[in-house]
Amino acid sequence: MKRKWISGLLLGLGSAALALALWFGDVPRGLDNYPWLWRVRALAQPSPATAQIKLIMLDQNSLDWGKNENSWSWPWPREVYGVLLDFCKRGGAKSVAFDVLFTEPSVYGVNDDTALGDAIRRSPPFAGALYLSDKQGEYTNWPAAVPARTPVFQGLETGAAGFSKDWKNSASNVPSLGKNTADFSKPWKPAARASFPIAAVATNATLLANVNDLPDFDGVFRRATLVREFAGRVLPSLGLGAYLAAHPQTQLALAPGWLTVDDKRIPLDDHGRATLRFVGPSRTHQEFSAKDIIRSELLLREGQPPVVQPTALKDCYVFFGFSAPGLLDLRPTPVSKVYPGVEIHATALDNLLTRLFLRDLPAAATALVTLLLALAAGLAGRYSRNSWQTVLGFVVLLPLTFVLGFAAYAAGWWWPIAPGFIAVALALIGAVVVNYATEGRQKAFLKSAFKHYLGPEVIEQIIADPSKLQLGGEKRELTIFFSDIEKFSGFSERLDPPTLTKLLNDYLTEMGACITAEGGYLDKYIGDAIVAFWNAPLGQADHAARACRAALRCQQRLAELRPQFQEQTGAVVKNRIGLNTGEVTVGNMGSHERFNYTILGDAANLASRLEGANKAFGTYLMVSETTWQQSGGNFVGRELARLRVVGRKAPVRVYELAGLPGAERPPHFAAFEQALEKFYAGDFAAAIAAFEKLPDDPAARAYAAQCRDLLARPPAAWDGVWSLTEK
Repeated sequence: MKRKWISGLLLGLGSAALALALWFGDVPRGLDNYPWLWRVRALAQPSPATAQIKLIMLDQNSLDWGKNENSWSWPWPREVYGVLLDFCKRGGAKSVAFDVLFTEPSVYGVNDDTALGDAIRRSPPFAGALYLSDKQGEYTNWPAAVPARTPVFQGLETGAAGFSKDWKNSASNVPSLGKNTADFSKPWKPAARASFPIAAVATNATLLANVNDLPDFDGVFRRATLVREFAGRVLPSLGLGAYLAAHPQTQLALAPGWLTVDDKRIPLDDHGRATLRFVGPSRTHQEFSAKDIIRSELLLREGQPPVVQPTALKDCYVFFGFSAPGLLDLRPTPVSKVYPGVEIHATALDNLLTRLFLRDLPAAATALVTLLLALAAGLAGRYSRNSWQTVLGFVVLLPLTFVLGFAAYAAGWWWPIAPGFIAVALALIGAVVVNYATEGRQKAFLKSAFKHYLGPEVIEQIIADPSKLQLGGEKRELTIFFSDIEKFSGFSERLDPPTLTKLLNDYLTEMGACITAEGGYLDKYIGDAIVAFWNAPLGQADHAARACRAALRCQQRLAELRPQFQEQTGAVVKNRIGLNTGEVTVGNMGSHERFNYTILGDAANLASRLEGANKAFGTYLMVSETTWQQSGGNFVGRELARLRVVGRKAPVRVYELAGLPGAERPPHFAAFEQALEKFYAGDFAAAIAAFEKLPDDPAARAYAAQCRDLLARPPAAWDGVWSLTEK
């Protein structure tokens, strides 16, 4: 036991070390892709803030409408967006964020850009889009013509600060993220280049926000870079920008691992990015077609009912973006392979409002959980005694890593499943190998060597606990089975040895199969006799019913084989069976050098006597009253006698077992039982008349003969008991 404990711990430690080395070396990162997707899709649900965020989408329907109804080619005239912004103003939106880069002058002329700028100036607080990158963009410094309306952040270590009142940059309060290379990795490096919107947008927007972000290594967007530095200024993402535009007095603080927005602490990963908790599939946030919004505003100006009521945007954060496939703003995310980019920004704002951003489990916690799982797997694997326990270890412990991942996700933590899964798998596989190398071959040898002498249950118990391989027994209630072939001595003398041997082998094989199929333990074969029992070595609550079914199946199978046996031997092969339930001593008995798992006791002797008692009644399956009662009384049968067997003073009530539950009861059984009552009452003359009405019933014929003897030699005292004089 101590050796198993130590080897299980070593297996767990080694498996955990290897899995963590692979994980922190980025080898199996891709293994977490699908578990991440499953967690997101299974647990995504709208948050309390989801209804506060609305989407206006320039979809394919809007493009078709613009082309067919208004003759607008792409790109649309920018004054059209002014109509959309006026509707947002009319509806009372908190802020409007455009996921659209207006980096080039309008193809419709200066007046078109001016119209857009005027609409932005009179709209709700407006977050305009700029594009930060390391390689793309015409600007490497902040353009002089663009107002520096960027939020002011607290320094990395001290003091809280907010936006400057006039929204002008205070360079001394901006943390230089690019200089903190020890704390922040590559995504925090200042953007080298930027693309800015035209002056009409840049000068009228409440603030500018970055719309460019990086996917994970597999190209899927799971995280959001909420802030990025360019030219000494820290700029928000569009999702955060929509919030800041609506709340200009927001207090901001930035530190390794955290971004604080007022009282909301947003956890950041090692790359300074926030892990998104998606709230549902695309269109979970209420979505309006740009066509319907534009038409509604135009209808309202004409005094007509709108397609969309302006109140739908009341006190909401509104995002405008593209979902038409041809506009190329569709991104792969865990909830969909095709997900509008603007919805990623909307999800980031949703997480911000409800503090739902996921937090990465610290590396130390990941290592600890992985170690504990691996240790549990190593110990469970080493203590598995057989194949089903080993399979159970795999079935329980491997899914446990997924259960922990799902539970952690629901609690707001991203816990990587891959290292735990790898560690558990390695520990279990290692345990299987060690078990086979140290114990499997020994077990296989024992089973092979003893399978012809011991039952498989006993072998399993001996393998599990070698201390059982010693002399000794215990008291236990069993149902005992004895059987013998009728007139075997008579016809066996006429058979040559090969024929006799084949008959016995075939007969014992078939009868043994019926017994073991019902969970019986084959104690021994004594010539043509079979001794078996139930409820040992393994406990069986229904041992009496099992024994009854086995006995009936033995009779049924023998009836099927009787023509074949008769053809081979010229003899009609029938057997007699006796069953009794009672307390006996069961265990390993014999000498110190050679012993057998068997039974001793009066209950076993009675079962043997009942087998022989069948001869007196012409029956073939007799059971004691205790067996009959404990079998549930559902079997077909009849009371046969109050019987006193040889060598036993106390009488026992016995029954003939005739059929499985649900079988048809022979019609003459009722008449037999009425005649039996007359026999019990001592009215032998009436009993003879009743029994003689059943000439085809061997038991009735036996009773008629017994009644004649009793009339000829009346007993001094009658107790209704039939006393046998021979075994």
